[in-house]
Amino acid sequence: MTAAQRVLAILEAFDEDHLVLTLSEISRRAGLSLSTAHRLVGELREWGALERSSEGRYAIGMRVLELGCLEPQGMHLREVALPHLGDLQAAMNANVHLAVRDGHDTVYVESLRARGGAHVLSRLGGRWPLHATGTGQVLLAHASQQFQDEVLALPLQKYTKKTVTDPYELRRVLADVRRTGVAVADESITHNAIAVAVAIRGPRDRVIAAVGVTLHRESWTPGAALPALTTTARAISRALGAPSARRTPAGASAAG
Repeated sequence: MTAAQRVLAILEAFDEDHLVLTLSEISRRAGLSLSTAHRLVGELREWGALERSSEGRYAIGMRVLELGCLEPQGMHLREVALPHLGDLQAAMNANVHLAVRDGHDTVYVESLRARGGAHVLSRLGGRWPLHATGTGQVLLAHASQQFQDEVLALPLQKYTKKTVTDPYELRRVLADVRRTGVAVADESITHNAIAVAVAIRGPRDRVIAAVGVTLHRESWTPGAALPALTTTARAISRALGAPSARRTPAGASAAG
């Protein structure tokens, strides 16, 4: 590995299930010798990319968060969307997620938790396979046919017995999403939770993101969640310059 690849391997050793690691764990997960890991971890800690606890364990440092917040597309999207996401959360008392596609995954660029909301494993910056989430299914449904074929050819992880992993069934699900404009992931990742998501469009009406809510399965139906969700998506899309989200000019329907 190059020097840059070794540094990136150390940072990639951390994930949702490994938030805090010892030096030996970093060495093993990054595929580096202990001496190399020790030297690079020390440099990363000095720069602020890693933090060391009093017990000698390491975690991602605040410097990485600062850099992540500078990503232009996500930063602009969050700034535009956040007031609308807050209104959606208040109206529904639900967990709200704003997601974009990154490779074969959906990544949450904003995640708002509701007090008493459905149990979810998602978080800001969280990453999930596209097939397993409502927002991911929206983004996958509006991707090119070539990209869909590429994703469906991969081994698709199953999180619950309801996670759709059969390529033929998933193609049907994606066709339904394109036809109806909404994705519904029923207990796809966590039990007793249902995710409902719709697309957000930008200039030229290209789908650039998805907004979703995660609800208690026994308290909500997808249909009941749709009015507030689609209103939010339309407001964000309009703010981003999507032609289809513009209001109908006054008087345009008077003849009807």
